[in-house]
Amino acid sequence: MEFNVKSGLPEKQRTACIIVGIYENQVLSDAAKRIDSVSKNYLSTILQRGDLTGKLGQTLLLHNVPNVTANRVLLVGCGTDINNSQYCKIITSAVKSLNNTGIAEAVCYLTDLDVSEHDIAWKIRQAVEITQATTYVFDQFKTKPDKPNLQKIVFSASSQRDVAKKAYLEAQKIANGVKLTKDLGNLPSNVCTPSYLADQAKDLAKAHSKLTCKVLDKAAIKKVGMNTLLAVAQGSNETPKLITLEYKNGGKKAPIVLVGKGVTFDSGGISIKPSKAMDEMKYDMCGAASILGTMSVLAELELSINVVAIIPSVENMPSGTAIKPGDIVTSLSGQTVEILNTDAEGRLILCDALTYAERYKPEVVIDVATLTGACVVALGSHAIGLLGNDDTLIQDLLKAGESSGDRAWQLPLWDEYQQYIDSPFADMANIGNREAGTITAACFLSRFTEKYQWAHLDIAGTAWITGKNKGATGRPVALLIQYLLNKCS
Repeated sequence: MEFNVKSGLPEKQRTACIIVGIYENQVLSDAAKRIDSVSKNYLSTILQRGDLTGKLGQTLLLHNVPNVTANRVLLVGCGTDINNSQYCKIITSAVKSLNNTGIAEAVCYLTDLDVSEHDIAWKIRQAVEITQATTYVFDQFKTKPDKPNLQKIVFSASSQRDVAKKAYLEAQKIANGVKLTKDLGNLPSNVCTPSYLADQAKDLAKAHSKLTCKVLDKAAIKKVGMNTLLAVAQGSNETPKLITLEYKNGGKKAPIVLVGKGVTFDSGGISIKPSKAMDEMKYDMCGAASILGTMSVLAELELSINVVAIIPSVENMPSGTAIKPGDIVTSLSGQTVEILNTDAEGRLILCDALTYAERYKPEVVIDVATLTGACVVALGSHAIGLLGNDDTLIQDLLKAGESSGDRAWQLPLWDEYQQYIDSPFADMANIGNREAGTITAACFLSRFTEKYQWAHLDIAGTAWITGKNKGATGRPVALLIQYLLNKCS
C-alpha cells in the first residue's frame, strides 16, 4: 500500500475517488460543503432523498458528480461528535467500501474531521495504520492470491502539512512492523518453527546496522541453566532457541528489555488441548512476533534509545520425552517449579527469559505473551491484560495504549493471590486453581522479576481473531512503539 499527504481543494483532485464525511442528520463536513457548492447542491439533493443519513459507518458511492474532477465521490457517515473509537470506525468503513469497488487509488478528506482531543498527526497515523490493517491479506500459500484492490491513498492535511508528512512516514513504518507481526503469526507451524524465528531475527540484524542478533541453541541454553525452557521443549523434535536482538542508539542509558513468548505450536503437551480450534495454537508465538515487529519499527525509526529483545522459542508437544504433570524442574533463578499442567508452558519459558534479562541491567522489562485463556474470559478481544510491579511503568503503558488505540487494562497483582501457586513439593506450582487465572499466571512471573521494574502484557484475547476469518492482529506493536516514542520525547 502506498500513502501520501497533500493539501488542496477536494473538487480539484484528479483521482479515481475522493472521500468526504457526512455527519448525522445529513450535516455536511467542510470538504463535503465545497463539493456540494461547486456541484450546485448535488450532495444535498441526494441526502434529502434519504439515501444516506450520516449514521456512523454508512457509505454511499457517487459517480460523475457535476463540476468535480474526481471520477467518484464516496460519502461516509460520521455520526455526531467524533471520538477516537468512532474515527477509527469511520476510516475502516471508508477503506472497506473502496476496496470492495475495485478503486485503486483515492484522496481522503476524513483526516480533516474534528476528533476530540486529537491533532492532525494522530489522525494521519491512525488512518494509515487502519488502512493497512483493513486491506491486509495473507496469501503466501494460495495458488490464486487475493490482492487488495486499493493500492494508494492520499490523506488531506489542510494545515500543518510538515507535521502530517512526518506522521504518515512514521505510521507507514509502524504499519509495516504490524504487517511483519501478522505475517509471522499467520504462518503455519510447519514453517514457522523456533529455527525460523531465529532466522527472521538474524535477517533483521543484517538489514539494520544498529541491530545485533545472538541465538543460543539447545546446548547453549542448557549450559546457561535455563531448565524450565528446556523442559517445555523436550517433547518436540524442534530445537529450542533463545533469541536476543540488541538495538543500541541511546548512549550509555540502561536498556528497555522486551521479552516475547515464542511457542510456535502449543499442543498442550501431555495435558493435551481439545482438538477444536487447535490449529490456532500456531498463534502462541504472537508475543515473539510482536517483539520482532517492534524491533523492526524501532530500527526503521532510528529512535534514540537502547532496547533488548529476548525471545524464548519452543514447540510444546506430547511424546515419550515430554514433561509430565508432577515433574519438578529447577529454573535459571534457582527456584524450583512443580509442573502441574504442561499446558501452562508459556510461563515456564518466560520465567527463564525474565531471569536472563537481569544481565542487561534493564531500566524496565516488559513481557508480551499469549498466556492465559482466563484473560480472554475476563477482557474479551478488545483490551490487553496488563499487570506488573511498578505503577509508573503500568501508567506509561496504559497511556501509550490509549494514544495508539491499542488499549490495555490493568488487573490487580496483590500478594493475596500468591498463595494460589504454592506447592507442597517445590517453591511454586506452574498453575493455580480456576480462579483468577490471568492474575495467578502473572504472580508466577512476578517471582522472577523482583530485581527490576516489570510489566506483563497478556495478549491471549487480542493477538488473533478466531473463527472463519481467523488471523493475527499485529497487536501490541502499536502500543509498544508508542511507549518507546514517548520515552524518547
